[in-house]
Amino acid sequence: MTAAAVPESIRQARQRPRRTLLYVSADIQRHIDKAPQLPTDAIIYDLHESIAAEFKERGRQRLRLHLLEDTPHFRGQERILRVNPLHSEWFADDLALAAALPIDAVLFTGISGPDEMRVAAGQLKRAIDDEERSAKLPLMAMIESPLAVLNAEKIAAADPRMACIIVSTANLATSMHLPPSQERTGLFSSLALVVLAARAHGIGVADGAHLDITEPTDCEYACRQSRDFGFDGKAVIHPVQLAYTNDAFTPKPKDLERKRRIIQLMEEARTHGRSYAMMDSRLLQPSELDAAHRCLDFSEAVAARKRAFEEE
Repeated sequence: MTAAAVPESIRQARQRPRRTLLYVSADIQRHIDKAPQLPTDAIIYDLHESIAAEFKERGRQRLRLHLLEDTPHFRGQERILRVNPLHSEWFADDLALAAALPIDAVLFTGISGPDEMRVAAGQLKRAIDDEERSAKLPLMAMIESPLAVLNAEKIAAADPRMACIIVSTANLATSMHLPPSQERTGLFSSLALVVLAARAHGIGVADGAHLDITEPTDCEYACRQSRDFGFDGKAVIHPVQLAYTNDAFTPKPKDLERKRRIIQLMEEARTHGRSYAMMDSRLLQPSELDAAHRCLDFSEAVAARKRAFEEE
């Protein structure tokens, strides 16, 4: 499938806001019931780490009933199904569930390289048995091991349906033998490589969750660090983290005003035959015009998300 042949649904999925991606265990009914009411950009229904082996089937059944029979009223949240690893005994049943549910994306775990990503995507396609729906269903991958980081660029390019890659910083730090650290210095190179991989192929990228829900200051620091690395958003493990995580990745009025001024100055320069402009004694490059438009487009998408949530 060529770039031009990528379905519009995949293009849109790559660009949608993912400031917050809330993990929800498919085996905890009260969390499933509450999720559609929460101001998260995405809900990750988890069949993997949050469910013990003996309760996997119960989790699948609860999620099936919730989405197919209870028909919850969502408020524009992206619905993502996180399945068990490719070579696990639960993978085939997870894909059968994915084929039956009204979801917006499938998130694969335990992916170390592009070959595994292509195999997983191929098995999902066979499980769906509907070529049109399969072609339009976005795919995502967790980056959670040193090998996955080194292969992140190839994973991002493994399938034209790829919409986003998400770092599991907890698993990555453990596999790298890193001590706990608020600054996450040992992860800097890995985080940068994952962001580069996503940007190289025009897909979304989200940072891993901050695991301590009792220290909002530390979580806010982690969110702003993620933003400064270039991530679109961050995974969230508890609703208490949603407000400041959403805020960290939402452009502020002064930033938007600056972007509008960049656009104005660059457009004025173009009318005079120049490809650059000056703003506050600083030379503006042509690439900054694209960045300004991208920021304003993202701000409009976030505003639309907020309206959709508040109007429901």
